[in-house]
Formats: sequence, C-alpha cells, structure tokens
Amino acid sequence: MNSLKDTRVLTEAALAIALAFVLGLIKIFQMPFGGSISLEMIPLILLALRQGAPVGMTAGAAYGLLNLAVEPFIVHPIQVLFDYPLAFGALGLAGLFSPTVRGAVLGAIVAVLARFACHFVSGVVFFASYAPDGWNPAVYSAAYNAAYLVPSLIVALLIVVPLMRALASARPSPRQKRIKQPAPL
Repeated sequence: MNSLKDTRVLTEAALAIALAFVLGLIKIFQMPFGGSISLEMIPLILLALRQGAPVGMTAGAAYGLLNLAVEPFIVHPIQVLFDYPLAFGALGLAGLFSPTVRGAVLGAIVAVLARFACHFVSGVVFFASYAPDGWNPAVYSAAYNAAYLVPSLIVALLIVVPLMRALASARPSPRQKRIKQPAPL
C-alpha cells in the first residue's frame, strides 16, 4: 500500500474513480433491481492494470461506496458490502496480471468474474424473494447478474484492449517499469 502514498498514483486513482462515476451515469441498459450495462468498470480495470491489485482494489471499493451514496439499493447491511465495496473492489484483481494487452484481457475477465461472484452471492442470499415462481434462487441470481455483466465485460474488453495499446506509449507507471513489457500486439 506504499504506492497509495505516491502523489501520482493517488491522483491517477482519484481520476479513475471520478471517470468511473461519470461513465456510470451513462447507462446503455438499466436492470430493474440494480445493475446496468455501462462503461464504469473501464477506468477501474485500467488503473488496476497500471498500478497493481492493491491500488485497484482500494479505488474500486471507494468507487463502490460512492456508487452506494448516489444509487443505493439496500435490503440488508451485508448485502451492501457484497454489492458495493466488495463487488467494485474485486475489479482491482485485474492488477494481478501484467499490464499488457494479454494481461488486460485475462485481468478484465477475472475481475468481472469476481464482481459477478459478489453479486451472485448477494442475489442468492438477499434477493431470492425476487425470483419468479418456480425459479431456483441460484439460477435466478446467475441469470440476472450475467444479463448485465457479460455485456459489460464485452464492452470493457472492446475498449480496454485498444487503450492498453495506446497507454503503452504513455509514461509508464512504477509498476509498469518493474514489469518488462513486450512490444504491443
């Protein structure tokens, strides 16, 4: 967490959170009980890839709390943890992968799967009563959350990959300097 003491890293994290917030307001599709297809994950995934998992997870959790303050959907205090700071903090797991195009693809997939897991657990435990008659709560939660997270992942991949290529020529982060990068694809 020493990297959060670096002014440049802190500024980049603040900008990623602010950009995620603005992009989260532009919704391609809104689900009835929370969740949407938007571009909010992109800055958080890019931050994690550039600065690492601890910075990405911290910024993601902070964004989750900001999202909670603006668009709360609360049924239980534990549900709040799963649907906001844990789910968006999970996007920081993209930082476990190298800051390359291939790492971006793998990192985004793992990060969104981890976010899906958080929302899935919340759906099974706290939103089972919303399941249509005859539906298993686990199947309902998986279908509901996949309905917006799979398209969001596809959109994120379509944007993150070209951005990683473009950022390869930008001033590298300290993490990028430590990890030798191959030439962009």
